[in-house]
Amino acid sequence: MFLGMKNVYLDYAATAPLGAGVLEAMLPVLREDFGNPDSLHGYGRRAAGYVTQARDEIADLLGVRPSEVYFTSGGTEADNWAVRCLGRGRALLSPIEHAALLSAAPLREGGSAVCTAGEDGIVRTTHLEGTMSEEDGLVCVMAVNNETGCIQPVEELAAYAHARGALFFADCVQAACSQDLKKLTACCDAVSLSAHKVGGPKGVGALVVKKGVPMRPLVAGGEQERGLRGGTLNVAGIVGFACALQRAVSLREEFCAHTGALRTLFEEKLRSHLGHGMAVDGECRAPNISHITFADGGGALIDLLDLNGVAASGGAACSAHAALPSHVLLAMGRTEEEARRGVRFSFGMQTTEEETLFAAETVLRCLHRK
Repeated sequence: MFLGMKNVYLDYAATAPLGAGVLEAMLPVLREDFGNPDSLHGYGRRAAGYVTQARDEIADLLGVRPSEVYFTSGGTEADNWAVRCLGRGRALLSPIEHAALLSAAPLREGGSAVCTAGEDGIVRTTHLEGTMSEEDGLVCVMAVNNETGCIQPVEELAAYAHARGALFFADCVQAACSQDLKKLTACCDAVSLSAHKVGGPKGVGALVVKKGVPMRPLVAGGEQERGLRGGTLNVAGIVGFACALQRAVSLREEFCAHTGALRTLFEEKLRSHLGHGMAVDGECRAPNISHITFADGGGALIDLLDLNGVAASGGAACSAHAALPSHVLLAMGRTEEEARRGVRFSFGMQTTEEETLFAAETVLRCLHRK
């Protein structure tokens, strides 16, 4: 076995390390201002002040009202809340959605349906047209696919849904580092976000719902979040979320340039040696994600890469332990065997050119040894 001297993390799409200044912003809340934000004494008022400031900052970054931002425990809860409780009637989902939506959609009171997608990983209005009916009150298509990185035409899809009287929801969890969030939010009735994808802490996210959009509570409890989401707020996490999102928005152009250059270097290095022995999955991709199907890939390759110092994944982290074919690749027309051989490499601001070349060389050595 050829154990590498480095440890290279190429799974930023699963989670990112805390960004600069995030921990420092959270520490006062963890140490001194630890009160429950719903308590009426001074400790509670100070904690509530942190939440109000963070909500205002996130709303400003997204171009929405503070009252339209609802804090959650993360992207999964936000996605569940959206698909189960927004609007009325049936929900129409794309087949490339995160498992949080696809698994929760059957629990919707009005039922759900799934449309098709293109072999390039893109969902277009023609795919909605083939499945959409008068029963549909909500259409759900994610902004950036978490496995392939394919950027979806959200503005066009939202306009199509609105013209037919349906609400439009976009899971923007994977889009927050590379896409214009104000532009995305402007055309949607609701979007979801998760802090740890943008360098914030795990365990906090948000569902943004425009004023006037009918919604029901998912989590019953107290009167938190205007009576629509029970549970004591994660104040430190919310503060860290706002700090991380601010940083991600301000660094978006730099992030795209940096990760895009590294991805190109990585894929060109592999392609020069493998040729038709690899296929880059999807088109119109976010710059930080490279999903590759190797002629001889899959779980064994991911394990071998890990043993040799490169952390990658087979797609969504939440499905990493399931020996199932990727539902995203199946939706793109791949066979079950092909859908088991994909590997996702994802880059971040901390990734270096040296690490990228080491990772590519390690992939080649692992494939040779397999």
